[in-house]
Amino acid sequence: MRVFSTNPRQTRELAAGLVKKILASPPHRKHARVLALVGDLGAGKTTFVQGFAKALGIKNRMVSPTFLIFRKYGTSIRQPADNFQFRYFYHVDVYIIQKSSELNALGFKKILSDPQNIVLIEWADKIKRILPKDTIWVRLEHGRHEKERRIYF
Repeated sequence: MRVFSTNPRQTRELAAGLVKKILASPPHRKHARVLALVGDLGAGKTTFVQGFAKALGIKNRMVSPTFLIFRKYGTSIRQPADNFQFRYFYHVDVYIIQKSSELNALGFKKILSDPQNIVLIEWADKIKRILPKDTIWVRLEHGRHEKERRIYF
């Protein structure tokens, strides 16, 4: 599916809408819910993360954790169908990662294995081979105008 965004606010709203769809879907019981963001520098990945995190009830200011690799945030979102809870939101940025194996030392496998985690990864195409098969891929592209973006789900 392709969607157009004409400004950052609209990009954040699209991300919030995706959170609602995820929360309305059956919960994951095998591993974390993983979303992979891809796009050039300035394509709107961090803006998308900001809207996503806000929809999860996270009040912290979202900035890319480029040199930290990831940041962990608590969330109080519950899925009403069976009271399943996403306890943690991980914002991951693998821009500086050369090999996916570098993430192992940081406990990345453990993060991905916990079904109570929701993980959003910027530059995810760099580590595609270690992500779950049911990862939700989101591609952001620059549009024709400065603030316009094409977003593919």
